[in-house]
Amino acid sequence: MTATASLEQLRRCHFAVDLGAARTRVYVKGAGVVVDQPSVAAVNTRTGALIAVGEFAEKMTGRTPDYIRVVRPVSGGTVVDIEMAQRMLRHLLGDKIRRSLRRKPILRAAACTPHDADPLAQRACIETMVGLGARRVELVDTLIAAAVGCGLPVERPEATMVLVCGAAATQVAVLSLGSIVNAVRIPVGGEAVDHAIVQHLRHQHELMLPSQSVRPLQLALSGNGLTASGPASTEIHGRDVATGLARSVQVDTAAVRDAIQTPLTAVLDGIGKVLRDCPPDLVADLADRGIMMVGGSALLPGFDQMLRHATGMPVHIAERPEVCAVEGLGAMLEGRIEPLTLDPLAD
Repeated sequence: MTATASLEQLRRCHFAVDLGAARTRVYVKGAGVVVDQPSVAAVNTRTGALIAVGEFAEKMTGRTPDYIRVVRPVSGGTVVDIEMAQRMLRHLLGDKIRRSLRRKPILRAAACTPHDADPLAQRACIETMVGLGARRVELVDTLIAAAVGCGLPVERPEATMVLVCGAAATQVAVLSLGSIVNAVRIPVGGEAVDHAIVQHLRHQHELMLPSQSVRPLQLALSGNGLTASGPASTEIHGRDVATGLARSVQVDTAAVRDAIQTPLTAVLDGIGKVLRDCPPDLVADLADRGIMMVGGSALLPGFDQMLRHATGMPVHIAERPEVCAVEGLGAMLEGRIEPLTLDPLAD
């Protein structure tokens, strides 16, 4: 679905949802972004009752008694548990917003789907929106929404390259004339980087890391993140693999940086693949325009320098990379994006 074909329909939509593996964001027409919370829900397995959603539910991860289950209804941009996703969204939206949306005679919604979402994934996304009362659902490619949201001139006949760094996957695309010329989805994202850190600590230091402290460890890596300047070592608290006792170790940050490099190399391969399959005219455009990074994992310390070094192209991080996709949907809803009008030439 190209952006131009659906701009008319998108203008009629009342709200837009960006359902990500890590965070859920909702844009309501006229009100802006009203929800920006983790895509997490905590359920009482005995009664089936929803205990918490969003940030509070995320804080419960790894800390619950056995009858409370923390679930993530979205995985890799795809809704894997439709009913739970609906319940989570209802609670995140709150009664006030839901009441105002219900007043619309025909409620129309827009939602982001990953670039290569199969029909089942698209269906699951539509079902989730229908459960919120939407009578019509427009699906927008996340890559186009993100490119629009960070202000790239998507509808012009020039190449723009966008890298959407998500939690479960990274999507790379070259866009021109409002459509995707070439794109690839790499199943490596922020979670793969977290996993690499956890595995490294387990093998090298026999330390089990609490789920909540992976992010602080990444921040400890930043002096300049993946580059060598910054603290040489940092102290980490966790559980000893063998004894099960609490223990803290001094971790060499250079070794952790090496552990992170492996998943990120897959992203470089993906960028190479997209460029190889692109027309040379567009690749020439990109030499001076460079790559725009969006998505929460774009903020991984030093990721941009690594890409710059590996590709030799300019690499920019969008101003607020984590909200680009939902802001792009919002811009389309409000009619701020003018489609490139091609007047058919008279014969």
